[in-house]
Amino acid sequence: MKKTLVSALTTALVVGAASTTFAAANPFSDVPADHWAYDAVSQLAADGVIEGYGDTTFRGNQNITRYEMAQMIAKAMAKTDVSAADKALIDKLAAEFSDELNNLGVRVSNLERNADMVKWNGKAEYTYTSNRNKDEHTKANDDQLLFRLEPTAEVNSNWHVKARLDATTDLATDSSDALGKHGNSQDTDVTLKRIWAQGDYNKFQVKLGKFAPIDDDSIFDTNFSGAQVAFGNKVTFTAGAGRLSGLDDLKTVRKDLTTDSAANYQYAGLGYADGKFVGGVDYHHLNADSFDYVVDRNATKGNVEDNANIWLAKAAYRFDKTNALNGFYANNTSADDFDKAWSAEYDYKGAQAENKGTWGAWAAYRYLGDNTALFSTYDALLAGQKGWEVGANYAPFKNVVATLRYGNGKDLWNDTKIENLFGRIEMFF
Repeated sequence: MKKTLVSALTTALVVGAASTTFAAANPFSDVPADHWAYDAVSQLAADGVIEGYGDTTFRGNQNITRYEMAQMIAKAMAKTDVSAADKALIDKLAAEFSDELNNLGVRVSNLERNADMVKWNGKAEYTYTSNRNKDEHTKANDDQLLFRLEPTAEVNSNWHVKARLDATTDLATDSSDALGKHGNSQDTDVTLKRIWAQGDYNKFQVKLGKFAPIDDDSIFDTNFSGAQVAFGNKVTFTAGAGRLSGLDDLKTVRKDLTTDSAANYQYAGLGYADGKFVGGVDYHHLNADSFDYVVDRNATKGNVEDNANIWLAKAAYRFDKTNALNGFYANNTSADDFDKAWSAEYDYKGAQAENKGTWGAWAAYRYLGDNTALFSTYDALLAGQKGWEVGANYAPFKNVVATLRYGNGKDLWNDTKIENLFGRIEMFF
């Protein structure tokens, strides 16, 4: 008996032989049972080139349509590690199913290829914080869980789409951090933090969407919606513009004034990186009614200045694999007070998530005026505080990092003594 297409595919999948014959109804409505395509597909299935449905089954008890067959052929066409004989069979099948490939298969092929190029990274994270006022003998403790997904999908050789999804839970209230503050939800907050398209070319890069701006490792640990371009290699120029939200969460907000929750935002930076040294100078400009009070905490009326103009200089130098220094200085030239922020840090080694047993330690002094450190990235000393920080991290297992930080200093607003504890365990995947 002639082998049917489905019988041959099922045989190749289950027992790895294409010679066993089965009797079955013609799976096609318009392809004769003795058509050459049956033998061709049988051979490709035996060679592992044709793979069946997306769930790795051939569903031998079902008829298949020409479009389904075209999808299998399209997958085979996308493969590059096939023999010359199999390539010839694929070309013959592509000609036979050309209409289906043109109408459906080409799109399916591209989608299948893109699906193969989607990469998923992320982490699960537990964080404990204890922020203490030593003069008033008060403290605020918090326990947070975070689950983060960061997919990257290839569009073509130059363009990728990237995103960040965060799900957070406050363990004290069994609710999301944002909703838990109001005590009105027993839920987990899932937020699309970032999503952008990125084009990478020779000495040129463009970003479009919602992503992190420059200086997100110091005073702008936030996201904004807009566009960014970057030029250069060792010497780089970066510029971006868009809208930045979250102003109503700033510590310096005065609730007696009308505010904007978002600002018009532009930035530009000139950077240099060569071997052991990295440095740069950046500028950030924000415009919103919110800055009526952000720039002057003592004003009885809103300051007429609606802008924040922040300059930042930064540098890092690695002496060897063990020792490094980094720091920055920033100034908000529009602010009346708390207009400066700076940090100096010494690093010794450092935990590497991929290498079990690695560890590191650091010591730093930070001054974080909160009219300049608008979105500070630091955990042991917060915006509006100054003082010393010491910390250490360790990788007890591959892709697991534990971090401890301790901060001791003063609150810039009222000069009270503060002490902050920070602990985190991250599991990367």
